[in-house]
Amino acid sequence: MSNTTLILLGAGNSTRFNCRTKKQWLYTNTQPLWLHVAEHFSRSADFVDIIIVSSAEEIAHMQQFADYTYVQGGNSRQASLQNALDSVNSTYVLVSDIARCCVPTSMIQRILMAKEKGACVVPVLSVTDTLYLDNQPIDREKTKIIQTPQLSHTALLKKALQTETLFTDDSSAIASLGESIHFVEGSSKAHKLTTREDLQKVTCLQPASPQTLTGFGIDIHPFEKGKQMVLCGVPIDVDYGFKAHSDGDVAIHALIDALLGAAGMGDIGEHFPDTDPRYAGADSKVLLTHTVAKIHAYGFNIGNVDLTIMAEAPKLLPYKEAMKKTLASLLGIRRNFVNIKATTAEKLGFVGRKEGVTVHAVANLTYLDWKTL
Repeated sequence: MSNTTLILLGAGNSTRFNCRTKKQWLYTNTQPLWLHVAEHFSRSADFVDIIIVSSAEEIAHMQQFADYTYVQGGNSRQASLQNALDSVNSTYVLVSDIARCCVPTSMIQRILMAKEKGACVVPVLSVTDTLYLDNQPIDREKTKIIQTPQLSHTALLKKALQTETLFTDDSSAIASLGESIHFVEGSSKAHKLTTREDLQKVTCLQPASPQTLTGFGIDIHPFEKGKQMVLCGVPIDVDYGFKAHSDGDVAIHALIDALLGAAGMGDIGEHFPDTDPRYAGADSKVLLTHTVAKIHAYGFNIGNVDLTIMAEAPKLLPYKEAMKKTLASLLGIRRNFVNIKATTAEKLGFVGRKEGVTVHAVANLTYLDWKTL
């Protein structure tokens, strides 16, 4: 029976990666990177529990993929690790970074097999280049390149982190207690993904799947006298608008739902609830901008969108080109990838009675092709 818990750290904001997509949300085939790493470790060894550490927002989405234990990270790697350790009761804990995404199974097993040889078991690489410190050469035989994952006695790691001192890794914390560190052979394949240039070194990853993901959205709003009407982000010259918590842009609302649907990220009410006073009278263009940024951050590109506006009134033909330009700009795609159709309800129903408007939207997403970064 296993006596080890796995912690995978991924609460960072990927600033050094310099890409609109967070590196933990790059896709290998149809799997986000964090899930690929978790499943690889799960296949490589038996763990009491697997804990994924990330931001609260990302955890809400991660939970749609797999039933791991999820813990909200802190402001630093050490704070994130401490949060995760609060959920660990096993004798040993193996800690790794999601960004170290190609750790060989043999390396994982070497670490676990040495668990009784030290308070912390650390994979290392030898240094092959000449090293200088303060303009003076040093003996490279006495140096090591430290990698993760690292295996620690849980109680000792918890104790070592109860300090204001910030440690760069678990072994440094354990060593500060005067405890023994045992080194095992690491692997050059276990390269950490830090910058975009590192993408050339993570050879275990497959390209992102070319499949297209399609989402559908629909929204309906009744008219309200004395309010500015806005559709697709464009003001419409009539003396009535939409009854809504926000500005009531029914077209953008349907489009947001279509985008979120394609990404598997819920609906507009989950992200911008009408019970939240922050969104009272909100500009829907701002909501769409936030949604697009989130779509990009989670590893997707926007392909094309298609909207059908059902309205007996007002007449929308004079506004269609302005609508296309506005949406294309907000979505970051060319205008030819935005299609807007306007139709009537043949005087049937509430639309036909000129009481409101309904909009249907379709959006297509593809996974970011990180091979081209």
